[in-house]
This record gives sequence, structure tokens and C-alpha cells, in this order.
Amino acid sequence: MAWGEITDEGLAEAASLMGQPLRRTRMQWIETATRDAIRHFAWGIGDDNPLWADRDYAGASPLGGITAPPCILYAIDSTIVAPKLPGVQWIYAGTDFTWFEPIREGDTFTVEAKLTKQQEKSGRRFARWVMQTGEVVYRNQHGRVAATALGHCARTPRLTHNDGAKKREPLPEAEPQRYTAQELDLLERETLDEQRRGSEPLYWEDVAVGDEVPTVVKGPLSVIDILAWYSATQGALHYGGAHGDAIRYRRRHADYHINPKTGAKDAAGRGHLEASTGRDVGMGGVYDVGPQRIAWAQHMLCNWMGDHGFLHELNVSVRRPNLEGDTIRWHGKITDKRTVGDVRLVEIAVEAKCQRDIHSAGGTAVVALPSRETGPVPLPLPLSVAD
Repeated sequence: MAWGEITDEGLAEAASLMGQPLRRTRMQWIETATRDAIRHFAWGIGDDNPLWADRDYAGASPLGGITAPPCILYAIDSTIVAPKLPGVQWIYAGTDFTWFEPIREGDTFTVEAKLTKQQEKSGRRFARWVMQTGEVVYRNQHGRVAATALGHCARTPRLTHNDGAKKREPLPEAEPQRYTAQELDLLERETLDEQRRGSEPLYWEDVAVGDEVPTVVKGPLSVIDILAWYSATQGALHYGGAHGDAIRYRRRHADYHINPKTGAKDAAGRGHLEASTGRDVGMGGVYDVGPQRIAWAQHMLCNWMGDHGFLHELNVSVRRPNLEGDTIRWHGKITDKRTVGDVRLVEIAVEAKCQRDIHSAGGTAVVALPSRETGPVPLPLPLSVAD
């Protein structure tokens, strides 16, 4: 079987794992939502919501204590389900999250993951590529399903062979956006002036279809922003670890990139931090991490819904790389309102665009809000609400 190539044999091997429990030791950074883990995740996405870190503020909130940003699930399990196909590049394509209860300080999780779908595709850039989808179930210490996730990974041929020889020319390097002092000042003001609902309840009856969700601004993207995400959610573990640990991982999984300077096997994830590797994997330079961008959408939604709301679903597809120097603005608009039993739900279309007005990511969200008629959001939500 050719390293880094998509073959019938490789696809058959991957398909044989469909529905089987998969090992997740390299996909989990934390098991318990400790105070430190929660705080580090919030720092990693630049979210200073006091619900995540201020004991006094969180203690007076409807949940009575510190809770975690919902997308901390990425640190508990990366949601990357991309088995077999040795050496074939994987590119994160999106997540469909469903939460049934808040993640509280001290919650401990076990996860179950399986490959649920594998679709062969073709397109302009790649004559043959594959979308793999896996389901991850997060079960807390009480034995309840606190959340589920469908993670989508595109598997594409690498732009270089295992021996470093070029198969095709990589995309040209994209020069980082250069901002004027006035533009940077405006971005800083937008970031620091973001609106947060906080302790004032947002009632279901008081929102309407067509209402806008206040924007959250992230950028200009720097390598430090990306490192902050890794520190919060993955460290070096996800890319094989370090030193002997990395050698053992790469021998087992044949998942690596040849460093053109040293000739040694290295993590393909270097492309998130190094422009030359980013070009080699087809992204045009240093680029953000897909789940990082999705977590920024969660930041926006939690700001809008306030302490009394509950993020029930977040389904986002990642479309274009967010390159070093890019600025992302997440937008939202209410598209529908509905009732399921005593649960009052609001559906929202979400979209991220960069400073060049290019669609970067988008999808939908569902938020449960308190009601003047029925009272607070009933938590945990019944599993049937997601049906």
C-alpha cells in the first residue's frame, strides 16, 4: 500500500473498522474538568467570561458554580476520527456538537468513539479524497451522556511523497495581511467592546426571528494564538508526543511529515506553526486549527445567551484556512424558534468571514433559553430533545 496515497485497499481497511470502538489514548488531553483545565481552555480561546473562572460570580449564577466553556470537549476528546490510510493528510472539516447538560468543575468523562461514515469524493484540487465521520459520546461520572459529537475529517493525498519528492507544486505562500495603525486600533476596540449578556436573563419570548447575535472578533491571527490553543487542548500529545514517545507513535501509525531541512520524520501539524509545512500540506502558509475556530463561535453564542441560557447544539463546517494575519468575525442570526415539551429553543445561523469577506466557516446552533411562562431551562435536557 502506497504511503500517503488513497487506495482501494486502504479504504477497505478503514471501512472494516466501521462501528467498532476505537482507541483514544492520543486524542485525549484531559479527563477531568478541573478549575485549571477550565481556566486554561478559556485562556486558549481568549474568553474572559467570569462563569469560567470567577468563583464568586459563578457561585451566584443559575448553575451555582464554575462551569466550562462547552467546547472544552475538544480537550476531553479531539473528535478526530480518521483511522487507517497511513500517511494520508487529514484536514479537520467540522463538528456537530450536542450538549445535554453543563460541564461543571470536577466533572470527569469517559469517551466512546467509532467511525460512522466514510465517503469517497473528488474535486478540483484532489482527484480522489475521502471524508471520514466519527461519533464521540462523552459520559460523565454520573453515567449520563453529557454530550455527543460528530467529527468530520477530510483525508487528502499529501503534496509530497514519503521521501520528500514533490508530487505537485504546493499553493503559493499567502502573505500575511498588513494592517494600518488605524485598522489595528479598530480591531482592538471591537475585541475589547464585545457584548456579554451576563447575569441578566435573555427570555425566549423576547427574541425574534431575524435578530442578530453580536459579533465576536478574533485576530489578526498569530502563531501565539495557535500555541495558546494547543496549550489548552492538545499539547504535543495529539501529534505524537516528543522524543522517544514520538518515534514510537510514528512507527505505529505512519503519520508524519518529512522535515525538508533535517530529513527526519516530524509532525504534519507543524503546518499550523510553520509556513513552509503549511504550504506543503496545501494550506498556503501558517493556518489555524479547525476546532479552534469552532470554539470561537461558541464564545460568541455564550456571550449572547448569558448565564441563564444553555448551548444545546453547534454544527459548524470549516471551509477555508484561516491564515496567519487573518481576522475572523463570527456573526449569528436567529432563523427559528420552537418548543419541545418544556424546553424553549432558538435556532441560529452562524458564519465566520475573514477581513477579505471570504466565507471561512459556518453552520447552525441551537440555544435553550429560559421562558417567562415555563421558567428556567430544565437541565439536564432530555436526550429526546435532540431527536
